[in-house]
Amino acid sequence: MAITDTGRPGPVRDGALTALAADLQGPLLRPRDDGYDAARQVWNGNVDRRPAAIARCRDATDVQRAVRFARDEGLLLSVRGGGHSAPGYGTNDGGLVVDLSLLEEITVDAGARTAQVGGGVLWRELDERTQQAGLATTGGTVSSTGVAGLTLGGGLGWLMGTHGLSVDNLLSAEVVTADGELRTVDAENEPDLFWALRGGGGNFGVVPSLRFRLHPVPEVLGGMVVHPLDRAGEVLRFYRDFCPTLPDEAEAYCALLTDPQAGVPVIAMLLGYNGPLDEGERVLRPAREFGPPLADLVAPMPYVARQSMLDQPNGVHGLHRYWRSAFTEQLDDGLIDAVVAAAADFSSPLSGILFFHVHGAAARVPAGDTAFAARRVQWDVDVIAQWTEAGESGRHTDWLRSHWAAAEPHMEGSGYVNHLATDDPPEKVRASFGTNLDRLRLLKARYDPGNLFRLNPNITPVAPQPRGSSA
Repeated sequence: MAITDTGRPGPVRDGALTALAADLQGPLLRPRDDGYDAARQVWNGNVDRRPAAIARCRDATDVQRAVRFARDEGLLLSVRGGGHSAPGYGTNDGGLVVDLSLLEEITVDAGARTAQVGGGVLWRELDERTQQAGLATTGGTVSSTGVAGLTLGGGLGWLMGTHGLSVDNLLSAEVVTADGELRTVDAENEPDLFWALRGGGGNFGVVPSLRFRLHPVPEVLGGMVVHPLDRAGEVLRFYRDFCPTLPDEAEAYCALLTDPQAGVPVIAMLLGYNGPLDEGERVLRPAREFGPPLADLVAPMPYVARQSMLDQPNGVHGLHRYWRSAFTEQLDDGLIDAVVAAAADFSSPLSGILFFHVHGAAARVPAGDTAFAARRVQWDVDVIAQWTEAGESGRHTDWLRSHWAAAEPHMEGSGYVNHLATDDPPEKVRASFGTNLDRLRLLKARYDPGNLFRLNPNITPVAPQPRGSSA
């Protein structure tokens, strides 16, 4: 199944593109140019689109010029940071792509424990730099994800129990809004816009640069504890009861996947501890001794190694993908039975089912403090179909849809903004912004009244009602 855009513009004037190319410091790639086909590819190989042009911006001024051009020409506008959006929001058919991949500067101030990060930086690049000083900040679970895109949607990750989400560690950001203005926002400067960026999912502008708070992160515990699929129900029930016992420093995720060596489905608990190793050994011991497992791969490791633990195959560039995701506060027996049945029926050995436990510091922030409203102890559940051959799309998406239909009634009608799909219903998108939706819609009307930034989990602008109105 090909994922499609929600709209399609008319032809772009060639003379206008030529003028834009002359104004940019970075290259403007059009379909006839060398490098265009490589530049239009995104992480999800099931997304195959042909934008009219790709503006590979070299600085914030380039971003401003590209945004103004798209606005003035009435073009679809996509923003590409790491290109990791599963729905393919970083590209489109017939419009303009603002490509931030050349904005790759990283400046670490070890004394102040901060990092200034370009909008095209990937998490593995930031982690490698910050770890040179023994520091890190919360950043996803796949190292090839873009820093900016993940942060704008919230930013779940291995450090969230201790240090909160990525948005909780964002100190300031540069943002180019729909009027083409470059703004530097933080808690003191345009605090409403800064609030909206932290969980607004890219609805409020293009972010050429971000500044993060860093934390000391030395060697950590991490790894998988693997069990056979025929014990998956038992493992998931143990996992359900184990997660509430964990301190902030511990992380426990779970995955049903295919063992790449044996070629058979298995279930694995994905464990981590952000603190003294001996204490981590004690806290994680019940999960490691349950079973016994087929394999216990938990060991001390560098933080960057744990950050890349799920890269294969989840982070492989170019695989075809289709997925569904939702939050749930309960792993009831019906949900457990549904996901075990889905794993027993995997249509591709690359597919998987993942549970990310949100707890600790990430769940204690008041829902209204940032635009990310899902501040409660819960699981983010992801059922992901992945395959290599384009001609097999129908079979694998049918697998996902049929099993998702069995699992979905056991979960909430909302999800993690970064994991929403283009064909999720509008009411699910709205529900995923939770109690912050009304404020977000008002701010959208202030900063993007024409909904220029609409290729995302979209927040539609709404004007404030006049005083005394009964509407």
